[in-house]
Amino acid sequence: MGLDPSRLPRHVGIIMDGNGRWAKQRGLSRIEGHRVGAESVRDVVRAGREIGIRVLTLFAFSEQNWERPEMEVRALWELLVNYLESERREILDNGIRLTAIGDLVRLPGPVLERLQRLSEESLAGNGMTLCLALSYGGREDVVLATRRIAREVREGRLQPDDIGPEVVERCLQTAGLGDLDLLIRTSGEQRISNFLLWPAAYAELHFSETLWPDFRRANLIAALEDYQARERRFGRAD
Repeated sequence: MGLDPSRLPRHVGIIMDGNGRWAKQRGLSRIEGHRVGAESVRDVVRAGREIGIRVLTLFAFSEQNWERPEMEVRALWELLVNYLESERREILDNGIRLTAIGDLVRLPGPVLERLQRLSEESLAGNGMTLCLALSYGGREDVVLATRRIAREVREGRLQPDDIGPEVVERCLQTAGLGDLDLLIRTSGEQRISNFLLWPAAYAELHFSETLWPDFRRANLIAALEDYQARERRFGRAD
């Protein structure tokens, strides 16, 4: 089965799960699993752009991941810095717009500096939007949006009766990315783990048994084929 370019999901989100298990199966450190997982990021981002995905959001670091061992957390940030530096030319040359969501102020200074710099450099990119969810939580995003709405009401810029889905959406960190069409989770786990809760309201879910370090272009294509085999009804009758 080939992909139908006219029926591609506009926005794809991926929960990149299984780095630790991949490493454990091979008697390697978890950090080595993350290192090989970074190669999957490179391959999947390139494939997504070439296939025609307009927005790709990767769950790279959750709010809860801060509770992991300090050495592992530090290694994850080093891998992100390496990715931003090594992929800078490809991102800019191919019109990829880089953005990020999450509690970014918690990121180490060198990470945040490089992230902001490349985001600014790629601002005019119109080939694909690559969104990194870093220190991100879907519930936390909704809480922040609620606080923002409450401030607007308190300041008289918004009436309570005017609060609707479009108001909530514009106050979320994901504003502008659009609804999630396809959510992919690797490693066989079947939960969404606090990822893009509002945008995923009507997303199609694809759970892959493949551990993230082994997830590459062919696996992405298989997920897209699965998506195109479904009929999206958005709550409407058959």
